[in-house]
Amino acid sequence: MRFLPDGAWMQRADADTIERIGIPSEVLMERAAIAVVDFMKGRCLDKGKSLVVCGSGNNGGDGFAVARLLEQMGPGHDVTVFFAGKEASMSRECRLQAKIAKNLGVKIVTEIPKGEYNIIVDAVFGVGLSREVGGHYAEIVEWMNGCGAVKLAIDIPSGIDAGTGQVLGTAFRADHTVTFQCGKPGCVLFPGAEYAGEVHVANIGIDTSVFAGEEGVCFTLDAKDAACLLPTRPANSHKGTFGKVLMICGSRGMAGAAYLSARAAYTCGAGLVQIYTHESNRAILQQLLPEAIVSTYGDEMACAGNAACENHVADAGNASYERGLTDVWDVDREGGEDKLSSLLSWADVVCIGCGLGQDAMAGRLLEETLLRCETPCVVDADGLNLLSRRMGLLQETKADVVLTPHMKEMSRLLGCPLPELESRRFDKLREFVGRYPVVCALKDSRTVVAANDRQMFVNTQGNNGMAKAGSGDVLAGVIAAFLVQTKSIFRGAVLGVLVHACGGDGAREKCGGFGMLARDLIDGIQTFMRRAEMSKERKDEKI
Repeated sequence: MRFLPDGAWMQRADADTIERIGIPSEVLMERAAIAVVDFMKGRCLDKGKSLVVCGSGNNGGDGFAVARLLEQMGPGHDVTVFFAGKEASMSRECRLQAKIAKNLGVKIVTEIPKGEYNIIVDAVFGVGLSREVGGHYAEIVEWMNGCGAVKLAIDIPSGIDAGTGQVLGTAFRADHTVTFQCGKPGCVLFPGAEYAGEVHVANIGIDTSVFAGEEGVCFTLDAKDAACLLPTRPANSHKGTFGKVLMICGSRGMAGAAYLSARAAYTCGAGLVQIYTHESNRAILQQLLPEAIVSTYGDEMACAGNAACENHVADAGNASYERGLTDVWDVDREGGEDKLSSLLSWADVVCIGCGLGQDAMAGRLLEETLLRCETPCVVDADGLNLLSRRMGLLQETKADVVLTPHMKEMSRLLGCPLPELESRRFDKLREFVGRYPVVCALKDSRTVVAANDRQMFVNTQGNNGMAKAGSGDVLAGVIAAFLVQTKSIFRGAVLGVLVHACGGDGAREKCGGFGMLARDLIDGIQTFMRRAEMSKERKDEKI
């Protein structure tokens, strides 16, 4: 587990280390500078002619210290510092480092220098920046970006918001970023991740215990962490031990969504999977996935004796149409219990929405499922778009609900423009899970899992080959499988997102990003799960 603090939290940890533990800020700054220079050496970056661009704050102080260490490497190292800040605004540490560098003969200029450099080091703003970069500073950043040199940022590229990854006007485009103690959301989330280039996290001795349990601090996990999170599979077990999953998926012609989600659930360890789908999908599903139980509904349910069966749920306010749907539910009752209630009673976990469609029948299935379900329930895809029209269902349901929206679906659930969500995703997510009792896995290039009173999980695994139709169906099935095995909706959602992404990385190795399909993703998950399971067994044996 690794924390991902924003600038404010990182400054709090820095202050705590200085004040409570007693490590002077000058010592931390020296360690930071040494870490940057060591990285340059380790990557064999050409340091023959270096330019370090420094601002007035502590990030600039780091830069002056780096320049001094490069100068002290001796002949063959031509170092220039371009001080881009204001002398009157210099922090105490920055002023001290500038004085030391000057006393040791480091060349310091205050105008954009002419000439060419092998490497440019960005030490202008750091993680504390909260305003847009404009005027003279914008000109400097653009000039730095235009130079034909290797570009390295200290802590974070100048102009990137450390908490959101947003570009504040303009930003430095680094090939490498050396960040201190913890990764920052700004270097993980896009577009900041593109500006950061290769990110190296250097341990400089800042105490991170202040982040533990703080809802304002995100965390991430590596592939190796999955083995620790996997549920234990007892030797004395049967299929019921590992749970029964009900997949309410697949309208007419959408057997693929049902197949992918159900197979993914089996691949991740669910004991028994039943698919409730349109009758036209039965034959193909029984051929593709004979391990699954297939139950179906027919067109007569969708139409309910009404010619307007193609109407969407938004048009289902017609009284006769509503009566038709109700009548069908009554007609289907067997022994006092209708088919849907029987299926919901059977299931330990429900997943609804993959390929479900958005007609009136789909809307009624979602409504009845959420109103009747008392087990954990994953809502995905079409289910989310239907839900956005009746958000009150989240307050009425007795189920523990996991939502898996992509960004556009989330903007509908929130009722806010997509650009606003992209720029304020953490704030919007906290607001959403504070209002509704759900776990939300917001899918994007960096998926975020949020729940009220919990630290947010930011997924850093996965790749662009996963941006294919069906990947979301696979994720819904993976999460459903882990919900039924872990008995924790937050942990199940986090583990599901992590395993899904790690499986995607394995699939990309085998198939490549262009040719990878959703079914390849399931194969990648299966391979990853096998390796993680073996790793877990080895760790358990040692214990």
